[in-house]
Amino acid sequence: MNLESLFSLAVKASASDIHLVANLPPYFRIDGILKPQGTKKLAPKEIEIIIKQLLGEASYKKFAADKNMDLAYENIDGFRFRVNLFYEKGMVGLSARTIPAEIPSMEDVLMPQIVYDLCGMDRGLILLTGPTGCGKSTSLAAMIEYININRNANIITLEDPIEFIFQPKKSIIRQRQLGIDMLTFQDGLTHALRQDPNVIMVGEMRDLETIATTITLAETGHLVFATLHTYNAAQTIDRIIDIFPPHQQNQIRMQISLTLKGIITQRLLPAKGGSRVAAREILINNPAVSNLIRENKIAQINTVIQTSAKDGMLTIDNALGKLYKDGFLEKEVYEQNLSEIKGY
Repeated sequence: MNLESLFSLAVKASASDIHLVANLPPYFRIDGILKPQGTKKLAPKEIEIIIKQLLGEASYKKFAADKNMDLAYENIDGFRFRVNLFYEKGMVGLSARTIPAEIPSMEDVLMPQIVYDLCGMDRGLILLTGPTGCGKSTSLAAMIEYININRNANIITLEDPIEFIFQPKKSIIRQRQLGIDMLTFQDGLTHALRQDPNVIMVGEMRDLETIATTITLAETGHLVFATLHTYNAAQTIDRIIDIFPPHQQNQIRMQISLTLKGIITQRLLPAKGGSRVAAREILINNPAVSNLIRENKIAQINTVIQTSAKDGMLTIDNALGKLYKDGFLEKEVYEQNLSEIKGY
């Protein structure tokens, strides 16, 4: 097996993820399930050869020194992959995420109408959250592409690595990759202010400095999109506040109460007939939510979501119910996930 045949097989199998681990056969994740590809186990040397084909000798030496590397790769058929390289028990390994060949539309990902309204805003912070592998990148790409098609805006994306490749339509769009076009997310965000942006997309808010700069950009009249690995809206707000030192937390609560426009939290579920579909909780920062954030009553936000459907808010259990009613989910998938969300 070589690099190109591996990625071509993944595309043909409609795999979302590829895993190469020493002394195991290759594994593909298909419709959310990990499946071995044959029974032949890959020796550590074979995986090393595949990674050298991917990197070349010079970059391989850097990977061997750093022990981890993230990059994007496009195969000869034009399909793109987000690749993570790592060491495990002293042996090299690879995990790759397949990036769809085309940027999906908001309709393709079943985005609720209120999200169209969020994408039409001129300023503020919009967060897309959920666990790893829940389709955040795909949903975020659909939102950015909607703006690209429908608004005359200057869009700047900060990514690690660049995943979907956007073509400027009604908007100007510039994509910057960590390690190639900028040294840190914070550095990229700081200098973005001098590039006359209307819309800024931050691939992931990873640390205090990035979060602080992102909030500041949203305060200064820009529409900012970012992602976090959190399971619901209330946890997202708590996570942002808790990363700051105690003496700054009251100030951050005030900033978030003013700049936050909405939080979209999603989970990816197996759909009827194969493939997967996203169920989303949606929080809109109305006066009631803003007041709860300022007063540090985050636990009461779930109640506001439940009683504010008229503002476009959506609970995750109502989202599951709609997907089930519309025929996207099997009954057992609906019931299993409905019981699971009670624990969050």
